[in-house]
Amino acid sequence: MNGIELRRRLLQAKPVVRAKLVARLPREESDFFESDFQTFSHHGQLPPRFTEDGGDWRTWLLMAGRGYGKTRAGAEWVLSLVRGDEIIPPRVGEDLSRLHIALVAATVEEARAVMVEGDSGLLALARPDEIADWSPSLRTLRFENGAMATLYSGARGESLRGPQHNYAWCDELAKWAQAENAWNNLQLGLRVGAFPRALVTTTPRNSVLLERIRDAPDTVETGGSTTANPHLPPVFVAAMERQYGGTRLGAQEIEGILLTDVEGSLWSLTLIERCRISPSRLGEVDYTRTVIGVDPPASAGGTCGIIVCALDAGGHGHVLADCSVGGTSPDGWAAAVARAAEIWGADRVVAEKNQGGDMVEAVLRAASANLPLRLVHAAKGKSARAEPVAALFEQGKVWLHGRFDDLEAQLSGLIAGGGYEGPSASPDRADACVWALWALMLAPQAAPLRISVL
Repeated sequence: MNGIELRRRLLQAKPVVRAKLVARLPREESDFFESDFQTFSHHGQLPPRFTEDGGDWRTWLLMAGRGYGKTRAGAEWVLSLVRGDEIIPPRVGEDLSRLHIALVAATVEEARAVMVEGDSGLLALARPDEIADWSPSLRTLRFENGAMATLYSGARGESLRGPQHNYAWCDELAKWAQAENAWNNLQLGLRVGAFPRALVTTTPRNSVLLERIRDAPDTVETGGSTTANPHLPPVFVAAMERQYGGTRLGAQEIEGILLTDVEGSLWSLTLIERCRISPSRLGEVDYTRTVIGVDPPASAGGTCGIIVCALDAGGHGHVLADCSVGGTSPDGWAAAVARAAEIWGADRVVAEKNQGGDMVEAVLRAASANLPLRLVHAAKGKSARAEPVAALFEQGKVWLHGRFDDLEAQLSGLIAGGGYEGPSASPDRADACVWALWALMLAPQAAPLRISVL
């Protein structure tokens, strides 16, 4: 069988069958087909011109579960642009030596580690003669034909104000701290060439920006479940389905489904986005008090929620850090609490004593004898306790400093009137956050000591 016939048969086979057939080929032939992305890719990884969804699109949104192959698809797309293989619409006479491509991730460090230097990054997939120079300090990757890619951070939106690009690859847009600003500036500079366009590779996470991109008439969307990738180890796929199957977290992270609000959620996804500010502004606020909320694990090896919150001079609350730990002994999570208290200079550590009672105090005191500890007892249900704290968010009195994926998923799972429909068996992080903000903003404060002079 010649190469053309073999390639045709491989393309006609289902992805799982195709992977098995390639694995049985002699080494030289299997190496060739493993490097031929069009042959072994699965549906959703190829640019829209290879699918029935093609057309004059400006944004290709590849939204899928973990392990789907989003990074590989992004790097292969960039390389196809540099080689002149991916032409939509026909670019008559376009000078490939002048291509300028933006590589945008949550941080420059992530762009470097994943998009350029990662196992499925540009350096690993480029042909031996394609890369001319990689300069991490300058954030530039130059190709032998003259094309250039520059790395940018989604946490620094203003860095994209000014530069012009032919194309852009945006990775994990849902994690960008300044998503709106960065995306808007990128779009305003995406104006070079006959048909400039962008690829967004991301795990689903509800946000106003992602919804806007999806709804745009010139956006084409592909993607799917983690299980669509036939190259993943079966044991990994089985473990993920066993641990997260049937949960909201599994629907988002494994199935690649963009979730909407849980009905009756105390923290809607829109509310969470509205209360978020950039971590870069963290140093601009003067805090009068810092409290760490602690929700000890109910069982050995569970997660201990440890959330750092602060109050500013204007009476606004700030969620600063999630220091939660899981899979540790009581001594282990107590040490994590003491460490967070020291790093953040906590005025108070508020720990729930429902689970463990005297043991909670004993292990925390053993970790730090001077810990400013206050034990609290949860007399009300989780949602009843959380409702007045959620109201503070609604009133614009609490700010989230950056993104806290695990904490936010739990907050959005707390239901008004009772109930919890978030990831994990218990909202440990959410409980810790509620305790900290309650202590800062809602708990009765002790009257100041008065001294009478006779």
